[in-house]
Parts: sequence; structure tokens; C-alpha cells
Amino acid sequence: MQGSTVDSAKAALNYHGTAEAAAHEAHPDHRIFGLIVFLAAEGMIFLGLFMAYLTFRAVYPEWPPAGTPERELLLPGINTVILIASSFVIHNADTAIKKNDVSGLRKWFAITAVMGAVFLMGQLYEYHNLEFGLKTNLYASTFYVLTGFHGLHVFLGLCLILGVLWRARQKDHYSEEHHFGVEAAELYWHFVDVVWIVLFLLLYIL
Repeated sequence: MQGSTVDSAKAALNYHGTAEAAAHEAHPDHRIFGLIVFLAAEGMIFLGLFMAYLTFRAVYPEWPPAGTPERELLLPGINTVILIASSFVIHNADTAIKKNDVSGLRKWFAITAVMGAVFLMGQLYEYHNLEFGLKTNLYASTFYVLTGFHGLHVFLGLCLILGVLWRARQKDHYSEEHHFGVEAAELYWHFVDVVWIVLFLLLYIL
């Protein structure tokens, strides 16, 4: 009698466990949606900074203010090409993992990481050689805030990419069915690229 009671209890536990697992699998995955909401919030912050910059530019009689040294266009232009190209490179990684090509994922993410690091080093080199500082005038302050805040996002994106690379070392961690980390890193990187294009146009071209 006692044995049948124990068996019944085990069967009930197994049933509930199976039912919970099935319910968990059937639950819709909202992680990408959550990431999109987060990026929208980040985009609002950048939009506020862009609007502040445009307001300063509109109210000042001369922009950049008189005495502001000329900005170099060559290095930022090269950096822009590198960052835009990296978006196409990281997309190749997403395409690879959807074909269960883990080695392709690692290769394309590694190349993207190198390109992101080169972009950051280029930006630091530009900072080191600029002829104006953070407190030179309002233009200089907004320049450093905008590019520095974006650089922080590039650094965070680079950390995400390196995190995916580290996890990709584990067998079967990413596959055709399970690759949220890859998609999240790619989406974040595309966001960083789009923001930089706007920054480049505002600060260097217009």
C-alpha cells in the first residue's frame, strides 16, 4: 500500500513537472521585444542630446564658435566606414548560426570585435590630437559628450560581442534554434551604427 502511494506521488510530481516544462516551452519569447524597448529608450536619450546640439547651433550666431580649431575629417571618415562595414560583417554571423555554422559565427563575430576595437582606438587617437578640450567652448563640450556617450555604447556592444564569442566556445550553446544572444548583439550593434551615422553628419558634415 505504501509503495503504491509513493509511486502515485512520484507520478503526480512527474506529471506536474512535465506540464510546467511544456507550459514554459509554449510561453512566447519576448526577449527581443524587451531589447527593442530598451534600445528605444536609449534612442530617446540620444535624441535629447541631438536636439540640444541643434538648439545650441540655432541660437548661436556662429557655429562652431569663433576660435574653434578645424576638425579633421579623414580619421572620422575612416572610422565611419569601419563601423558601417562592421554591421554587414556581424550580419554574416547571424546568417551563419541560422545554418548551424558555429565556426562561421565565431569568425564573423571575431572580425566584428576587431573592427569595433579599431573604431574605439581611432576615436581615442582623435581625442588625443584634437586642438580643443572639453571646456574650450559649448561646441567642444557637446562634441565630447555626444561622441563620448556613443563611444561608451560601442564599448558595451563590444563586450556583448566578446561575451557571445566566449559562450560560443561551449558545444551546442548556439544553434539554429537557440541563438538569442547572437541576435541581441547584432541588433544592439546596428543601433550603435545608426546613431554614429547621425552623429557623423551633425558633427563633421553639416
